[in-house]
Amino acid sequence: MSDPAGSTRTVNTVERGIAEASRWALRLLVLGVGVAGLLWLLGKGWSLLLPLLLAVLLSAILWPLAQVLRAVLPRSIAALVAILILVAVVVGIFAALIPNVASQAGDVADSAVAGLEQVQGWVNGPPLNLGGEEIGNLVDQGVNELQSNAQNIALGVVGGVGTVGASIGSGLVTFLLVLVLTFFCLSDGDRLLPWSRRWMDATTHHHATQLGTRVWATVRGYIMSQAAVALVDALFIGVGLWIIGVPFALPLAVAIFFAAFIPIVGAVVTGVLATLVALVTLGWVQALIVLGIVLLVQQLEGNVLQPLLVGKTLALHPAVVIGSVTIGGTLFGITGAFLAVPVAAIITVVLRYVHHVLLPDEPENPAVEEKKHPRRRRVPSPDEQPAGGATGVDATTGSTGSTGASVAEDAPRGGRRP
Repeated sequence: MSDPAGSTRTVNTVERGIAEASRWALRLLVLGVGVAGLLWLLGKGWSLLLPLLLAVLLSAILWPLAQVLRAVLPRSIAALVAILILVAVVVGIFAALIPNVASQAGDVADSAVAGLEQVQGWVNGPPLNLGGEEIGNLVDQGVNELQSNAQNIALGVVGGVGTVGASIGSGLVTFLLVLVLTFFCLSDGDRLLPWSRRWMDATTHHHATQLGTRVWATVRGYIMSQAAVALVDALFIGVGLWIIGVPFALPLAVAIFFAAFIPIVGAVVTGVLATLVALVTLGWVQALIVLGIVLLVQQLEGNVLQPLLVGKTLALHPAVVIGSVTIGGTLFGITGAFLAVPVAAIITVVLRYVHHVLLPDEPENPAVEEKKHPRRRRVPSPDEQPAGGATGVDATTGSTGSTGASVAEDAPRGGRRP
């Protein structure tokens, strides 16, 4: 006999599942529309948002120097001097690199020609056995293709030159705007939150102050820790390149330093570049040594420096870092890849603070709180003690305590006792 009640329960379960799935689909649809609208707004205001983000990051680098200069100079003069010092350092670095590159460019070109001759000899031999006639035919075909498409290529080159010129002009305007915004951030940035008090009520101003302080601390911590990681990468790899005798060791070290601010991607690109330079100029043995040095330094960075410095500051999962760099690079190119991690860190800080405000009994950052205040193993009560009255041992410090020790450590920090 059939069970009408069971059939009814099955139908109700299916209906509830479909209704719940429909509600979640609607929520995801609304969320997707909101994200698309936000990206559209970011695209429209990118010309102002990008200089502002870069100015905040630059201000985080120059803030300690500006604070020192404020001891003897007015705010505005201290900010201006700090910016001028940074510009002078960057210009000095590139001025020192130009003679180094120029002096070794000829040797690298000769090595590249020799490498091409070796490749040609390999192509002529087994297993390809392509003779000079076959190679000549391939070259002739390439020349004919170029001649037949010369007009299109010329138009493309002219268009490319125009695009490059427009990009240089836009980059110059962005650079000047970044310097102006950095000046105002250094001179009046710490006055922004107190000044906003007149436009907000007490509760809103409190939350704005707390959130602004957390965001600024996160940005400063990320920039300083990432700079330390980049310096270690550039120093160790640069010294290794210099010892092996790779040309352009100093320019490559500088490129490694700046590329390290793009997590994962920057290290891979500069490592491949250094290996290729060693392969072209010195040979495959030295190239393998360079590759080993790069991999060793990257292991040091990924397993020691990143968790110790950057991870401690941001507490972001590696999957979040990889995903943010991928999305930022896809949407906004190399600039998006550079800004992806700090922006993801800012969003994470905001979400953690909102969660902490809604649920004040829970820690704002569980990973950091667990490291600062590790939980202790509960001490057994007298009834649970084994025969002989053994004492409890603290799981964290290893010290012994009495059997009647308090178990208050088991309760969440700031939580209510049952």
